[in-house]
Amino acid sequence: MSTDVWLTPPYILNALGGAQSFDLDPCACENRPWDTARQHYTWRDNGLLKTWHGRVYLNPPFSAVNRWVGRMVAHGHGIGLLFAKTETQAFQTIFDTASGLLFLEGRITFHEPDGRLGKHRSQHPTVLMAWGQDDAEVLATSDLPGKFVPLQIPRIFAALALNQTWKQAIRDWMKDQRGPVRLADLYAAFAQHRKRREN
Repeated sequence: MSTDVWLTPPYILNALGGAQSFDLDPCACENRPWDTARQHYTWRDNGLLKTWHGRVYLNPPFSAVNRWVGRMVAHGHGIGLLFAKTETQAFQTIFDTASGLLFLEGRITFHEPDGRLGKHRSQHPTVLMAWGQDDAEVLATSDLPGKFVPLQIPRIFAALALNQTWKQAIRDWMKDQRGPVRLADLYAAFAQHRKRREN
């Protein structure tokens, strides 16, 4: 039987700081065997229409993933779990907005609504996505096996990572920037720079 209820294994939540470290799960299982945050919205509440607050944990119903990812992007603070289908529209949005990704090693086994371990492993690889530098750091330093990919770095790190010949150009460019700098934006800004071949 097809279902949208794929419960996050507790070991993943624990590695991210535990349920009490999240303020809200906007799409929680109604009769859940364990908490995933301090506050939960279920399908009866329709978390897409409610106000989100604080650090969010998002394991969205995969049948409407674009809408849930859109809300997470707008909220901009927390961690989400999703199948790592990088060709999808939702994932392209994630690449453009998230602070970091943790591609989990192997395939995870989700839990059933009653808490039992599912009978089958996921057919797809899974990724954890962070919005905000603090949550990117949580992913990067978690004990979960996998590969962490930073998508944003603090502006000062970008400047310090470059040798002296690049520093002034980077400083000038960054004067107009606010907040963390996306690596893709930095590369695009200097793609035509006269010293790009040397560096």
